[in-house]
Amino acid sequence: MSDARIVDRGYRRYDGPRTGARGAVRALVVHSMQRTLGLRRPAGQKVLPIVAVVIAYVPAIVFVGLAVFLRDTLLDNRGLLPTYAEYYGFISAAIVVFAAFVAPELLCTDRRNGMLGLYLASPLTRDTYLLAKALAVLALLALVTLGPVLLLLVGYVIVGQGPGGIGVLLELLGKIVLGGLAVAVMQASLSLAVSSATTRKAVASAAVILLLLASTAVSGALVDGAGASPWLFGLDLLQLPFELVGRIYGEPTGIQAAETLTTGSLVGIYLGWTVAFGLFTWLRYRRMAVSR
Repeated sequence: MSDARIVDRGYRRYDGPRTGARGAVRALVVHSMQRTLGLRRPAGQKVLPIVAVVIAYVPAIVFVGLAVFLRDTLLDNRGLLPTYAEYYGFISAAIVVFAAFVAPELLCTDRRNGMLGLYLASPLTRDTYLLAKALAVLALLALVTLGPVLLLLVGYVIVGQGPGGIGVLLELLGKIVLGGLAVAVMQASLSLAVSSATTRKAVASAAVILLLLASTAVSGALVDGAGASPWLFGLDLLQLPFELVGRIYGEPTGIQAAETLTTGSLVGIYLGWTVAFGLFTWLRYRRMAVSR
């Protein structure tokens, strides 16, 4: 005869901490980042994010290694290593691939498998859900737009090619953060907008890459090929944030179409695209029918 016995019956009230909407947003941000990076998921889900992150960091690791082993040579020839602004040219492909992967993984999957309805049955609303996803996408993109440049700074400081003095160092750190966020925010807003228009991850990823490459081709053909107004450089969704990075560091990027445009004009165009993409995503989710 079993020794099991019923001690009590009924339901118990939850007496733990109640974090409300803020806790739900925080939990969704963490879960979204873990999901995208393949944490606690099968090995096959880890391949693409790891490859994209590694590609972004490999040039920085190589340059830091060269700076350590060839210190004396580099001190005599400071132009051998790339500047912080020039480094983005080495990792632009990794940034595009990662941006095309992150948002579709987070938005398309939730709508396709019905998780969006479950999230909205929690303290999350449509706005707080989008806020959590946007923060997760931005944080993940910062891994490849901000982290490698910070690593490069560490390497340059080790060999004596870094900034001289605390004031200059803080100013450079501010430029690194601002430049990294400028690239990440633009890519995040575009990928979120595209991902809000379809439930298929592959379609959204391909569309993000196609839009970035096509915008560069169209802008270049109009401005450089047809001699159209330099303002049409604003159509170049890929090069626009990198041009702003060059302006932040005070280094020319060599993009002739953007040379006649003022920094204020470029910032205005950048903000216009970012707000437009964000508004498109918000409107898509406001009008979306969701079953709970």
